[in-house]
Amino acid sequence: MLVGVVLAFFLAQFGPFKDFLLELRHYQYLGAFLGGILFVSTFTFGVGTVILVSLSQEFSPIVISFIAGAGAVVGDLLIFRFVKDRLMQEIEPLFHRFGGDTISQIFYSHFFAWTLPVLGAIIIASPLPDELGVTLLGIANIKTSKFIAISFLLNTVGIFLVLAAYQALSV
Repeated sequence: MLVGVVLAFFLAQFGPFKDFLLELRHYQYLGAFLGGILFVSTFTFGVGTVILVSLSQEFSPIVISFIAGAGAVVGDLLIFRFVKDRLMQEIEPLFHRFGGDTISQIFYSHFFAWTLPVLGAIIIASPLPDELGVTLLGIANIKTSKFIAISFLLNTVGIFLVLAAYQALSV
């Protein structure tokens, strides 16, 4: 995450990228949607935040948050589908090799049945990148429709809090 923030800082100083940010103001909704997609990944978090902060200086942070929240769902859904479809298939042989039945009993115990989704939701709601939270929700076998609703709500709130904090600190 630190690498992404440092990269975003240097990109924001780079003339062509700065021009790109200024150009996004003409595409308010598309820019917010793109910023939301970039907001959820470790490597693009900083760039997504710079885009959203830039847009929030001219447009309503509430509107930007809702549109960016929808973009964040797209980014999270790509990660979620990857975890559910590909990652679980890749680690299944390792899972069985290192005591799969015992691990299954632990993960699907009453305690973990509610802990994994709650931890995943907390991580998604935080300004931290979403990969770990999305992975926890994928492991918890949450339905895709519920995941979309959770991702939209939590990312929208998280993005709004970041934008509100920026505006409060920049005054």
